[in-house]
Amino acid sequence: MIEPPAQLDVVDYIQQTRDSYSSLGYPDYRWAHNPEASVINPPVDLASSRLAVVASGGIYVDGQVAFHHMDDTSHRRIPMDVDVDELRISHFAYDTTDAKADPNVVFPVEALRALAADGTIGSLAPTGLTFMGGIYSQRRVREELIPALTDDLREMAPDVVLLVPV
Repeated sequence: MIEPPAQLDVVDYIQQTRDSYSSLGYPDYRWAHNPEASVINPPVDLASSRLAVVASGGIYVDGQVAFHHMDDTSHRRIPMDVDVDELRISHFAYDTTDAKADPNVVFPVEALRALAADGTIGSLAPTGLTFMGGIYSQRRVREELIPALTDDLREMAPDVVLLVPV
């Protein structure tokens, strides 16, 4: 196993969740498990690829409706040319202090624009897709959120999708 850099403050959220459930007397948390093999596309040349972003950090643009509760399965389209000062965060399941100070922590729009500008990636899809992670209903994720994100991604037709979890 590769060890993270010493200066990185790593939090083992899986163990933290197990410990939290145990301390509260709850049964073990039921992690999502999908035994079907995923379909992996063949490798692509990033320099000629269109990249889309899907992020679970609760990011929205000033003027859009904020995410509002823990089972909110809605999502937002974020223009990839957005001014970072217009980005907002609404999430109940993580400390948003750093993300509010610099939204790139959970929605790396400036880094991705730089990668497109220097030719590392071919282009960015015009919008990123964001939602609020921490949706406890696996059924609602499967039946509501994933189909909605999939429809938007099909419309954007990216070659690569970058998933940014929190």
